Amino acid sequence: MNRRTLAKLGFVLAALMPLAGHAQTALEDVLARKQIVIAIPTDFPPYGFVGTDLKPQGLDIDMAHLIGARLGVAVELLPVTSANRIAYLQTRKAQLVISTLGKNAEREKVIDFTAAYSPFFQAVFAARSLPVKAFSDLAGKTVGVTRGAMEDIELARVAPPSVDIRRFEDNNVTVAAFVAGQVQAIATGASVAATVMQRNPQLNAEYKLLLKDSPNFIGVAKGEDRLRVRVNEIIAAARAAGELDRLSQRWLGRPAGDLPQ
Repeated sequence: MNRRTLAKLGFVLAALMPLAGHAQTALEDVLARKQIVIAIPTDFPPYGFVGTDLKPQGLDIDMAHLIGARLGVAVELLPVTSANRIAYLQTRKAQLVISTLGKNAEREKVIDFTAAYSPFFQAVFAARSLPVKAFSDLAGKTVGVTRGAMEDIELARVAPPSVDIRRFEDNNVTVAAFVAGQVQAIATGASVAATVMQRNPQLNAEYKLLLKDSPNFIGVAKGEDRLRVRVNEIIAAARAAGELDRLSQRWLGRPAGDLPQ
């Protein structure tokens, strides 16, 4: 092999080196950097909210730290909203999304999911004085919902055409609209509704209609199977040790119970 051929070969190898680095899996990158970026909510108590110390806290934040500890890496928390959390995962701004993420067929087309880690369900809540016993009773009424959230998808699927669905950009604004009387009902998670009812007893709000029983899953980018499998191992161990039950009991007032694996 002459000098010119060797030079060409060296140039090709040098050009391919960045591609080899880019092909590295998310798990390998996390372990090499000793850090994982996890997208979390900060507007969805008790799963994720900002405490009096101005730091994120909640069930999802505790779960993020549990995974980081089991991986032996530092955790960088990245606040997201319901509308942008999947995009942050697709663009690799985060390696995991732990943000009250429900699993459905549409989302499975663009991201992968681990086993479930906590319970959750969505429902419609309104004042006791509002007669709502079936979805048909929502006809002509205003319902607030957070854009892009699971309850937005489910409400659009079952609501009669005359329902005035008002979509807000984040959960805090949705809740504020309900509390202020801008909407007659709210479609949200049961835990969020419980917090609203506790803080605003004057609303006399109550559970009306079940939208979906939807446990929370951790989102992983498509193709990152090694990271997904490793996180599943961590979830399984935490379930067996009773850690998932303890987290759920602390933040939701009930154990995690049987969750999809």
